[in-house]
This record gives sequence, C-alpha cells and structure tokens, in this order.
Amino acid sequence: MSNGTFPKRLTKIDDLTRPDHSFLTPDETCFFFGEYSARAGYDAGPTNQLIFNFKKKLERKGKPDWKYKDRSIREAASCFSAALNPEYVKIATLVPMPPSKAKDDTHHDDRLLRMVKYMTFDVKIDVRQLLLQKGNRDKGAHDGDRPGPDALAQIYYVDEKQSKPAPRSIALFDDLLVTGASFIAAKRVLQKRFPGIAVTGLFLARRALPDPAAFFDLIEDF
Repeated sequence: MSNGTFPKRLTKIDDLTRPDHSFLTPDETCFFFGEYSARAGYDAGPTNQLIFNFKKKLERKGKPDWKYKDRSIREAASCFSAALNPEYVKIATLVPMPPSKAKDDTHHDDRLLRMVKYMTFDVKIDVRQLLLQKGNRDKGAHDGDRPGPDALAQIYYVDEKQSKPAPRSIALFDDLLVTGASFIAAKRVLQKRFPGIAVTGLFLARRALPDPAAFFDLIEDF
C-alpha cells in the first residue's frame, strides 16, 4: 500500500494471519485484498477509506458524500474482476453475504449484491442471492462482542428459489473479515444444503490486529 492505492492482488489467509481471526481453522479457504486498521479511522490508508465508504450508512443517501459509497462499490467490483481467475468464475456461483438487516427491512444495505453484479468477466457468471437471513442482527463493533458461528447459523438460510441448479462451487463475498464467525456459519448452512460443495471466502479486507512485538518495542523507547 506504499503507493497510496487499494491493493489489487488477493492474499490467502495462512498460518501467520489466521490467528487474528479466532473462528477460522486450516480447513477454511479465504482471500482478502487489504488490511483494515480497527479504530484507526478514515485516514489510516486506502483500505480503511474504501471500507468506510463501502459501509456508509443508508441515512447518508442523498447527501453529498453518498457518491463515495457507489464509487467504492464499483472499485471493489473492479478489483475482484481483475483478480479472480475466469476459469474459476466460470464454474462458481457468486454469493454475497447477507447484511446485518434482513431483506425486508428498510435499512437493508445491498452493497455486496450490487458489488457482485457490477463484476465483469469474459465468461458468463452465476450471481445468486442464495443466502438470506431471518430478522436483523447487531452489526457489532469491530473489536467488541460479536455473535459466534452457532448463533449466526440459526438465522442464515438458503433461498430455495435460488437453489437450482445446484451450485458446483460457491464464492462467498463479504467486505470485512473479523473473527470469521459469519463465514463459518454461512459455510455450514450452505454445505448442509449442498453437501460436499467447496465454499471459498472472498473479502475486501481483513481486520489486522496490532503486532504485540511492535507494542513492546514502543514501550522500551520510553
């Protein structure tokens, strides 16, 4: 990110980054573009800026800054379009993660669905709002108490109207990887409905925890 732009290459969650996401295990396959600095604010860098704009609340619609939300959605779509292998996209069903508000709620934010629909490839893509949510859930602070996979799996469900033909592979899109609970719950629900199917998590960013070693180095400087 030294050039001041949002990263354009996907990075796989590995043994070094997985401990930052308490619910992920080596069995999960997840990729991300940038690293989001929690509590660092908008000016922390291009990843924070994109995530802040991408998650801009619907109350801002009609305000001068609303244009930045749509711009960030299109930028995110462009990044995924450039980074994903067309051969994978050809066989995968592209599924947005449900937002915190249910589909029938007036504050339902379809940013992820819009992002996936904006993605363009030289091959035909299969985009489905396959996974839905019963009722609303608290979004939770990035570093606060958040529901675990068991609780989330109780409110996620497969939209049977979107279930045929059965997916061959699922690419599950979300904006920010924090604990991994949402991904684990969604994967569990999807694999229960479609046994044996591969579910890959694709994130705009992951929440990066501070390096403890750097913290102690700072203390020793005083």
